[in-house]
Amino acid sequence: MPPATRAVPLLLWETGVSEGIEDSRYRPVVADSWLLTDGRARAYPLHWRRFGAAVQRFGVPAHRVASFGTSVTAALPRSGVWFPRIELHMIPTQRLALRLRPAPPLVSRARGWLWPHPDPRRLPHLKGPDFEKLEKIRAAAQDAGADEALLCDEQGLVREGAFSTLYWWSAGILHTPPDDGRILPGVTRRLLLARCAALGLPVRHRLPSVAELLDSEVWITSALHGIRVLTEINGQPTAPVHERRLHEWRAHLDALSEPLPDPEAIWPHRSTEEAP
Repeated sequence: MPPATRAVPLLLWETGVSEGIEDSRYRPVVADSWLLTDGRARAYPLHWRRFGAAVQRFGVPAHRVASFGTSVTAALPRSGVWFPRIELHMIPTQRLALRLRPAPPLVSRARGWLWPHPDPRRLPHLKGPDFEKLEKIRAAAQDAGADEALLCDEQGLVREGAFSTLYWWSAGILHTPPDDGRILPGVTRRLLLARCAALGLPVRHRLPSVAELLDSEVWITSALHGIRVLTEINGQPTAPVHERRLHEWRAHLDALSEPLPDPEAIWPHRSTEEAP
């Protein structure tokens, strides 16, 4: 998800220093975020795993992520509704940071808008490097009266949302784009596909045309909102929702929310000798 438009506190650097800053002063090159409700989160270790793998590409070793993760887990509030974001900054120096943000209102439906150019992301498999481009694209969608922008390949097939993963139901089968390095490996996506595997439900991996999406029940997912129904694309309605199925899948995601874990359960091999 993009950063909040107003100033929000960057509460904790990995050095332990707390600081209130304006968003414009620092831009993350890698980020990850999750919904935190009264100290409970969904797939918390998976977010850290994705973040750790991403920052390693920028030279951040695992022991630094583990040390930072321990500090963040202890610092996160156990009451209230939050949307924390962990970040890697490279300017003015390489640092890890926690940005603690109140969660915006959660919504269950969204209107889609097609970005009229090919997907411009430079590193679509990483969360953070292309935030600035994606923020502008979603702002264009909002100017057009929509909530989320849909990104397409050079042939006009849809890959995913600017800040969401795409799914559609056709003939009772769930479809979603392939994880081929050109989409973000979404944590919520991983949870939904794991449920399909557990239930023995087939999943088809390919890119859809806009016409196919308009004839289908379409979902988009994110760590913040969970499953949202994409009700229209460029003002044209998508197919009606299978309400019982939607309710069951949302209930499944809700049931995965757990109390924040003991840091040692996430980083069991961290030691004082490894600390930076």
